[in-house]
Amino acid sequence: MIAADHLRQIAFWSADLTEREFEQARRGIVEKAYGKGAYICHRGDRLDSWSGVTAGLVKLGTVSRNGKAVTLAGLRAGGWFGEGTVLKNEPRQYDLVALRDTRMALMDRTTFLWLFENSVGFNRFLVRQFNERLGQFIALVEYDRMLDAPARLARSLAWLFNPVLYHDLEKHLDISQEEIGLLSGISRQMANKSLQILEGKGLLRVERGGITVLDLNGLAQYGG
Repeated sequence: MIAADHLRQIAFWSADLTEREFEQARRGIVEKAYGKGAYICHRGDRLDSWSGVTAGLVKLGTVSRNGKAVTLAGLRAGGWFGEGTVLKNEPRQYDLVALRDTRMALMDRTTFLWLFENSVGFNRFLVRQFNERLGQFIALVEYDRMLDAPARLARSLAWLFNPVLYHDLEKHLDISQEEIGLLSGISRQMANKSLQILEGKGLLRVERGGITVLDLNGLAQYGG
């Protein structure tokens, strides 16, 4: 069980819960730490917890039958995921890797299902979340087939600032070029070149140890 103040800090959706629902939620959540490079789970593993990133950076990915590594999404602090897998009660269909030292909030399946069955506010959040994630993964097909490296990087970064998935309005993100490359499915060298192009377009500013987004809509639509 985590403290009430901490839950409010790490889970923006908790603001929509009633007092009883909030208490039920925090009693069903624990936190766990993972070191840089650690697998949180492998494809085919059971991870029966609804999960949130409370600190750090996580990559969702998989490897195709011909050995090609595919990045599905990046998740920074404030992002919650895995609701579909928990509802379907099935193994994970992707690998989860901590790209840096990371802390995860894990809600047990029983608590998640209780909120799903009893909380109007929680279900409203889930509908918004499902809709946004569906758009993200449909867009992923477009990125892979139609967009060049700078555009793929731009779109990947834009998802990390999606206002539905993250309620943190801060437009700066501490992230390395290596991490950006891993999330975009490109090399560090190509990530560096792509960032220079996007900075030249006035879409972002590359800073020591991170980036600041100057035009989120421009990033989300770049290359389209």
